Amino acid sequence: MKMKNSPLLIGITGGIGSGKSLISSIFNKLGLPVYDADRRAKWLMAHDPNVKSQLIELLGSESYNEQGLNRSFIARKSFNNEKILTRLNTMVHPEVGADFTRWVALHDSSPVLLKESALIFETSSHTELDQVILVLSPSALRIKRVLARDLHRDKKDIEAIILRQLPAAETSLLAHFIIKNDERNLLLPQVLSIHKALIAQAS
Repeated sequence: MKMKNSPLLIGITGGIGSGKSLISSIFNKLGLPVYDADRRAKWLMAHDPNVKSQLIELLGSESYNEQGLNRSFIARKSFNNEKILTRLNTMVHPEVGADFTRWVALHDSSPVLLKESALIFETSSHTELDQVILVLSPSALRIKRVLARDLHRDKKDIEAIILRQLPAAETSLLAHFIIKNDERNLLLPQVLSIHKALIAQAS
């Protein structure tokens, strides 16, 4: 809940390939700071001593190599393993939450702050935010985008990730704003409309 003189905290989420990072970049160009939770989670896994020790305890010393975080090894160990995925989320989510709190304190002069994350609803992070923007795209289009972007994934991998995320029918009921990134509706007018509404609320 927004406190007096504190920034409005807004989540941006959507399934893999929905285009939430593109939407976040547009908001950022409009002057709103954006916290990339997924990117920060990877950074914490690579650098935070507490997370590193827990990750090694969970998956072993191969979790790190000479380059740092051994992402391919972790992906192999965790893919389609719900027990490991749950433990990873339980391990990393609180650290990301604390990191986000510190980030908010550093950017509290902005009227609106955005938190981009693929798992805002799945991790119940939306309960700590004022509102959430949901980016929606058809599954076929999302798969096409990810295949072009992530050369290490195949269609089966992407479909498995989509199945692990909450369906649009459920997340749409929880979201305050919805952006349709379906290559039929123009993006910029949708973003500008939400930006205007958020700035009005914050002021």
